Amino acid sequence: MMMKAKYILIAVLSIFVISCKQEVKKEKTAKEEPAALPKQEGTIKVFNFDQLEPLLHKKDDKTYVVNFWATWCKPCVEELPAFEKLHKEIDSEKVEVLLVSLDFPNQIESELIPFIKNRELAPEVVVLDDPNQNKWINGVDKSWTGAIPATLIYNKNKRTFFEQSFDYATLTNELQKFIN
Repeated sequence: MMMKAKYILIAVLSIFVISCKQEVKKEKTAKEEPAALPKQEGTIKVFNFDQLEPLLHKKDDKTYVVNFWATWCKPCVEELPAFEKLHKEIDSEKVEVLLVSLDFPNQIESELIPFIKNRELAPEVVVLDDPNQNKWINGVDKSWTGAIPATLIYNKNKRTFFEQSFDYATLTNELQKFIN
């Protein structure tokens, strides 16, 4: 009888271990594709750099303001109202604001989503989740040291990268160089 109990225990443990391994495989597969998480209006997309890069090189008639930030970065949080105001006041057919969060993936639901909801951020927010920082930092701009906040303003004719904080007046002044 004791021998039968051992075999049943081994069988149950084997099934448990096999199911855990399959669960790990599912997690890896899910990370390879951008994950969509709920947001107040729409979704927050999670990109690796290869998936984000096309958003940094559009060749249409718009000018793009792409801000790299994080909820844990005090200067980033302090400058967000300038990007929010720009998004609300600028012609969305001519200018698009994109906020690229560098928050830690395991804090998206606990920190980032509540942050966005509490501040009622209207510009689109996406998350860059790519461990190869050397690739994506240089891929955004070769002069970037990786410090945030950082902002890329570009259109099909011009591209300028800023590794600095912005207030609304300075941000709109820089943007005017692109849309005039």
